[in-house]
Amino acid sequence: MTYIRTHLMLCSGTGCHANHSLKFRDVLREELERTGLAEEIKIVETGCNGFCAVGPVMLVQPEGIFYQKLTPEAVPRLVDEHFLKGRPVRELLYVDPASKQTIPTMDRIPFFANQMFWVMRNKGVIDPEVIDEYIARDGYFGAARALTEMTADQIIEEVKLSGLRGRGGAGFPTGIKWEFARKSPGEVKYVLCNADEGDPGAFMDRSLLEADPHAVLEGMMIAAKAINARQGYIYARTEYPLAIRRLGIAIRQAREYGLLGRNILGTGFDFDIEIYQGAGAFVCGEETALMRSIEGRRGMPRPRPPFPAIKGLWEKPTILNNVETLASIAQIILNGGRWYADVGTEGSKGTKVFALSGDVNNIGLVEVPMGTTLRKLIYDIGGGVPNKKKFKAVQLGGPSGGCVPEQYLDIPVDYEEIAKVGAIMGSGGAIVMDHETCMVDMARFFMDFVQDESCGKCTPCREGTRRLLQILEKLCEGRGEAGDIETLEELSAIIKDASLCGLGQTGPNPVLSTLRYFRDEYEAHIHEKRCPAKRCVALLKFEIEPETCTRCGLCSRACPVEAIAWKKKEVARIDKEKCIKCMTCFEKCKFGAIF
Repeated sequence: MTYIRTHLMLCSGTGCHANHSLKFRDVLREELERTGLAEEIKIVETGCNGFCAVGPVMLVQPEGIFYQKLTPEAVPRLVDEHFLKGRPVRELLYVDPASKQTIPTMDRIPFFANQMFWVMRNKGVIDPEVIDEYIARDGYFGAARALTEMTADQIIEEVKLSGLRGRGGAGFPTGIKWEFARKSPGEVKYVLCNADEGDPGAFMDRSLLEADPHAVLEGMMIAAKAINARQGYIYARTEYPLAIRRLGIAIRQAREYGLLGRNILGTGFDFDIEIYQGAGAFVCGEETALMRSIEGRRGMPRPRPPFPAIKGLWEKPTILNNVETLASIAQIILNGGRWYADVGTEGSKGTKVFALSGDVNNIGLVEVPMGTTLRKLIYDIGGGVPNKKKFKAVQLGGPSGGCVPEQYLDIPVDYEEIAKVGAIMGSGGAIVMDHETCMVDMARFFMDFVQDESCGKCTPCREGTRRLLQILEKLCEGRGEAGDIETLEELSAIIKDASLCGLGQTGPNPVLSTLRYFRDEYEAHIHEKRCPAKRCVALLKFEIEPETCTRCGLCSRACPVEAIAWKKKEVARIDKEKCIKCMTCFEKCKFGAIF
């Protein structure tokens, strides 16, 4: 047997696939074969590594060397320098944008060093399509303990002791939900996993499923023992083909190992899991709508009570948890609820995974202890706002969340503190915005999404969100009128109070939070017919201010229709008849001379 001296942990998540990691892999294999290294250097395709901003990425083990922004063209030099001569390729290593220092190993890169990996402990470490690698990392040990050593009540008590709250957005205590289902009468019960994840800017669940699918299966097994269920379903959106494929492989492997199906581990306990593919309706993230969809009906919420723990899927007691919640369960059972509760704040225990995106240098998946400040999340881990631009706000909780402005960057991130400033934790989407973001237009964007995704069952959500969107569109088009702000506030209050499900009840949050912190921008749109961020095209004059213009000519050279006349050392001039208002000149002008 040939000794494998080096493992190349190549990120093979959706993000790196989009950046041609598979082509890099193929060229790397060919080069290793050509140089005779294929038998002693193994390529391991892992799930998402987390650092999406610099993908494709690869970790060389056991040295821990971290390579980024890999291309097929870099392969020959990489193999020759590193694997034949033992010298890391410097230009492929990470360079810290703040210190400008080259950092060769992953554990010293601030993006990773400032995180705490519990839920994502296996990301970038194992091949998600090989069950033996998951087992080697204590996989299914928690399930074995739950099935062979613990009663259902002991499992629930341990989960309650941990303080784990649902990571799908509502933050309901997981152990209490399980206890309700456990005590509900009935021989047939169900365990469901919500992997629908419809928020714009959210990719936590997808990445977890791609990197560590067995962790979710194990969590579902333990939940099934806790409530005495025999069947589980994973509701995953069809737009996640890689996650669904790896889930399917994991389920087949678990069945082959006797970890799913009949008489699991010889305990007499039966439990199996199926994947149900959703069609991408955002409302199906709501638990009762999700259950109706699995039943083959249109995904629309129903009134509660009765709650699903009493009467859920096919009118049977059902528990629904999201991917991140279930991925935490095995470690709680294995290490104990007190171990989990030692991290976090008084009301929010453990860690939380965020999908950090938008105007931030280090886009990617981030896991931090509950109570970590937004400043640490965005600056210490996220690397701050690109191009030395000023931070303006961060949208937390997706379209149902709210924006948090700069003055609250030092608040701890937990369920209660985030709610105090008008946002919600949600499933963990965090979209950073710089000072060039128009907050009225941002509210319009999210309201357009909410209105489009409304199932239409209840009037407040169906008609109310449509009316909110119409008013926001008016403002962005320069047709705002006195009284529009008051109408937005009144409508939002009615929609929140009268809507049937969480989509409508939280839908107005982006409007209310932007009005709370950026009311002056709304007033400028209405009364001055001006967009302070210079993003609403209808409110721009497309003129050049002579005092600010530096006469550099960048705007003229960038204009795709030659609508900007410019001569050296002269102020540029925009021909409004030719101008197509494409905004290219605004993006190119670094001095704010165009208004």
